[in-house]
Amino acid sequence: MVSEFRSFIAKGNVVDLAVGIIIGGAFTGIVNSLVNDVVMPVVGVVIGGIDFSDYFFALSSTVTATTLEAAKAQGPVFAYGKFLTVIINFLILAWIIFLMVKGVNRIRAAEEKKPAEATPAPPPADVQLLTEIRDLLKPRA
Repeated sequence: MVSEFRSFIAKGNVVDLAVGIIIGGAFTGIVNSLVNDVVMPVVGVVIGGIDFSDYFFALSSTVTATTLEAAKAQGPVFAYGKFLTVIINFLILAWIIFLMVKGVNRIRAAEEKKPAEATPAPPPADVQLLTEIRDLLKPRA
């Protein structure tokens, strides 16, 4: 069972998948920072200067807080600002992945268009004959 597990792990697809998951996790942090620290403040300024992630509707009359965290402590809220932030995160991530796949496809297409290396032409018949004679005489020497 250990040897089967070792051969399973050693397969390229499993290793590639693991690397993809690790890089994807790190990439998620970058995209989250881009959205939360760069895009959303600009969107907040455009729509009135309020922190976009604090947009919510109170679902109870007991909720009087102006920030999302305080409102959640007071009662149920519909936090649409965070939802919109996640949607923007997804769209940015999907766009970046689209551009990456497009770039990889362009590279693959360029590789396929490269002419195959020409195999050298076989030597003339007299050179082949002399090579065969040489090879036959070598053991006698």
